[in-house]
Amino acid sequence: MDLELKGKIALVCGSSSGMGLGIAEVLAEEGADLVMTARRGDVLVGHAARIGAHAVPADLSRPDEPARVVAETVQRLGGLDIVLWNSGGPRPGSALDLTPEHVAKAAETVLLPLVRLVRAAVPHLRRSTSGRILAITTTGVREPTPGMAASNAVRPGIHGYLKTLAAELGPDGITVNTLAPGRIATPRRDEVYPAGVPPHLAEEIPVRRWGTVREFADVAAFLASPRASYVTGTTTYVDGGLTRSTS
Repeated sequence: MDLELKGKIALVCGSSSGMGLGIAEVLAEEGADLVMTARRGDVLVGHAARIGAHAVPADLSRPDEPARVVAETVQRLGGLDIVLWNSGGPRPGSALDLTPEHVAKAAETVLLPLVRLVRAAVPHLRRSTSGRILAITTTGVREPTPGMAASNAVRPGIHGYLKTLAAELGPDGITVNTLAPGRIATPRRDEVYPAGVPPHLAEEIPVRRWGTVREFADVAAFLASPRASYVTGTTTYVDGGLTRSTS
C-alpha cells in the first residue's frame, strides 16, 4: 500500500535511537522529508545522514527549544505536515515515595515540552492538506505500571490533552493520535537485561514474543499518513495483546 507520504514534511522527536529512530527510518523509506531531533547530537547527525534526513539537536525540555526546532524545520523544508512526539520517561518509584518535585519534574519531561511543541507547530499544520500529530506514550495509561508512579500520574494527562486537542483541530483536518507500545525489542531492553531477557516476559504476551521496532514504526507511519485521515482522538496499543483492559 502506498501511504502517500512522498514529499510530506515530518518532525520526529527522540529519533537518535529506539522507536523514534525506527519511525524516522520508515517515514524516510516512504519518501517523507524529515527533520530528526534529539539531545545526543553526535549520534543523531550520523543517523540523519544515513537515511537522508536533517538533524537538529535539541533538548526539548528547555522552554525555548520546541519553537526553535519547529522554526528550523519550516525554514529548511518549507512547511510541516507531521509532528511525532517521543521522549524519555520519568524516574521510577513508588506512589508512597512520590514527591511534588517528582511530579513537577515528570511534567517538565513528558507533558510541558509536548504542549510547547504543539503550540509552535499548529499554525504550520493548519496550512497542510494532511496535518498529523502523533505522540508515543505507554500502555501504563490504561493499566498503571507498578513502580512507575510519576509516569502513571502524568502520562494520562497527555492523553486527556491530546483527546481535547483532537476535537479542537478536527475541523482543520488535523488528526491527533497516540501510540502506546508494549514490550518492544529496542536497544534499551538489552541494556536493562544484560544477562538475557527473562523468558516469562515474552510468555505473558499473547503472541509469545516481543515486538520489533519495525512493527511499531509501521503502525506509526500509517497513522501519520493521509491514509489515516478518518482516525483521530484514538490510542493504538501496539503490544501483541498484552494489555487486557477493555476500557
